[in-house]
Amino acid sequence: MNCRRVALVALVATGAVAPLLAIRASGGEAPELVVFAAASLREVFETAAPIFEKQHPNSRVRFNFAGSQDLRVQIEQGAKPDVFASADWKHMKLLANRGMVVDPVVFARNLPVVVVPKNNPAQVRSFADLAKVTHLVVGAAEVPIGAYTDTIFTAAEKLYGKAFHERILARIRSRELNVRQVLTKVALGEADAGIVYRTDALTMPAKVQIIEIPSQINIVAAYPIAALQAAPHPDLARAFVKLVLSNDGQQTLAAAGFTRVEPQGAK
Repeated sequence: MNCRRVALVALVATGAVAPLLAIRASGGEAPELVVFAAASLREVFETAAPIFEKQHPNSRVRFNFAGSQDLRVQIEQGAKPDVFASADWKHMKLLANRGMVVDPVVFARNLPVVVVPKNNPAQVRSFADLAKVTHLVVGAAEVPIGAYTDTIFTAAEKLYGKAFHERILARIRSRELNVRQVLTKVALGEADAGIVYRTDALTMPAKVQIIEIPSQINIVAAYPIAALQAAPHPDLARAFVKLVLSNDGQQTLAAAGFTRVEPQGAK
């Protein structure tokens, strides 16, 4: 009798780190590529998965989407995905410094924007209006979008003065553990405004509207990707990285609102 063994990659939730259940097939079943990816990559990577599976018909792709900091901690604590895609260099470099990832490379770029509920009850018309809202929601400082937001707010002193920086910080009512939590609170009308990536805002056109952040103070978010040194399926991991860097992958990213990088590898 053939027996199946299912290996579970699971972490007990500690603080912000959510439990993960990733099923790896064994025996005669198709190998499963596990990709840990920043929450802002959900739609675009789910679009890319069928492309990868068509190119590799004997494989399947499973994702774990969360804040980059959560994913990095999960990897440090023993989770063994095949690929890690981060929304910033900080968390990728922490893994690289420990020899846990192979040759990280930027595969996409993104821009933070202000989002407000579609009906915009606080009448936010510009970035400067954030100093007048009563409920501002942003990412936690350890989350890439939160770190970018804090940098933007500090830089805003150049345009609006130090008092503006102090006023805007006083408007923050919550700091969320990933960018999608920020977006959801704004979309539900639980906040007057929030800071998310442009690509996130574009997933909810009926729920939120976008207000641009002045280019003088905005940050370009670079997204690096790498195969894990201990990837259970190293060949598939390299192939997934190659796909997102390819022309097909870059077109998929651009369609989702990301800024594409110079294509690498075959189409």
